[in-house]
Amino acid sequence: MSQPTDPSILSPLGQPTEYRADYAPELLFPIPRQLKRDELGISGAALPFVGEDLWNAYEVSWLNPKGKPVVALATFRVPANSPNLIESKSFKLYLNSFNQTAFADVASVETTLVRDLSSAAGAPVSAKIEVLSGRPQVLLGYPQGILLDELDISCTTYQPAPALLAAVDGQKTEETLYSHLLKSNCLVTGQPDWAMVVIRYRGRPIDHAGLLRYIVSFRDHNEFHEQCVERIYCDIQRQCAPEALAVYARYTRRGGLDINPFRSSGEFPPPDNTREVRQ
Repeated sequence: MSQPTDPSILSPLGQPTEYRADYAPELLFPIPRQLKRDELGISGAALPFVGEDLWNAYEVSWLNPKGKPVVALATFRVPANSPNLIESKSFKLYLNSFNQTAFADVASVETTLVRDLSSAAGAPVSAKIEVLSGRPQVLLGYPQGILLDELDISCTTYQPAPALLAAVDGQKTEETLYSHLLKSNCLVTGQPDWAMVVIRYRGRPIDHAGLLRYIVSFRDHNEFHEQCVERIYCDIQRQCAPEALAVYARYTRRGGLDINPFRSSGEFPPPDNTREVRQ
C-alpha cells in the first residue's frame, strides 16, 4: 500500500506568494496531525497527552468603519487534540488579508478569527486581541528551574536520538529543566527554527547530561514545531517513564508569529504566556 502524501509539501511554504490585502479565509492551510503522530506510534483515538499550541501574532491590523487602520497584538490557542495544525505561512498570509478589510469593532475581528481558525483546525480555537492604543503589556522572563546549558558535555549526534535519555537511580523527584539549545529545521524549507524548551516531570531522576545531548540532537532534524515537541514528549515518556510529564517550547518568531506548543500528561497546567528573551 502506498504511503499517504504529506500535505505540507503543498503548503505556501517556500513558494512564491501573492500577498492578499482583502479578507481571504481560504488562505489558511490545515495539515493533519496524524501523519506525523503515526511515526511516533500515537493513536488519534487515545492521545498520550493534553495541551495546546499557543500562537502570538505581532502584526495584526485592519480598518475601522471610517477606513482608519487599527493595529494590535493577538494570542491564539489551538488545542492539541484538534485533527489539524495550521501551517504558519498560511496563517501569516491569512492575517495579512485583514489589512485592507473594514470591521465594525474588535469583537467582530475576534469572532471572524475564531470562526475561521476553528474551521481550519477542526476544533474550537480561542483568540484574544489587544489593540496597541490600549498599551498592552507583555511578560518577559525565564523559567523557575534548572538551566542545563552550562553542563560541559560533548555532542556528536544531530538527529533525534532517544537512546541518549535515561532515568537514573535515586529517590523520586520533581524538577523543571530548561535549555536554550533546541534548534530544528522547518519540515518544508529547511530554515532553522530556534527555541527554548522546558521539561517538567515527577518520577525517577532524569540524567541531565543525557537530556541536554538529546535536546542538541534535534539540530539537523526537519519537523514542524508542534511535531518536535510531541516527539520530545513521547521519547522522554518511553525512555524515562516519569509519573508525570510536561514539555513546552517557545520558538522565536518568524513572519510576525511565534508558536509555543505545550504537551502534558495532565498533572501540570499550561504555563502563562511569558515571552522567552529572544521573542
